[in-house]
Parts: sequence; C-alpha cells; structure tokens
Amino acid sequence: MDINIVRSIFTVVCLCVFVGIVVWAFKRGNKSQFEEAGRLPLSED
Repeated sequence: MDINIVRSIFTVVCLCVFVGIVVWAFKRGNKSQFEEAGRLPLSED
C-alpha cells in the first residue's frame, strides 16, 4: 500500500468518528444525561 492511501483511509475514518461523536452529542435523548452531568460539580455531598 502506498502511504497516501493509508493517509486517506485514516482521514476518512477520523471524519466518520468525528461525525459520529457530534451526532451522539446532539441527540435529543442525551439531553437529560448531559444536564445532570453539568450539575454534578455544583451538588453538595
């Protein structure tokens, strides 16, 4: 394999991972979990 093909495949894989993370972060179902996690540092034990 040529190094340029490996670089291209790696770039496409990284793009897919990035898009997957963005889609997961902005899913409506995760909003309550993220809000709870955001309040965690402010909670008193």
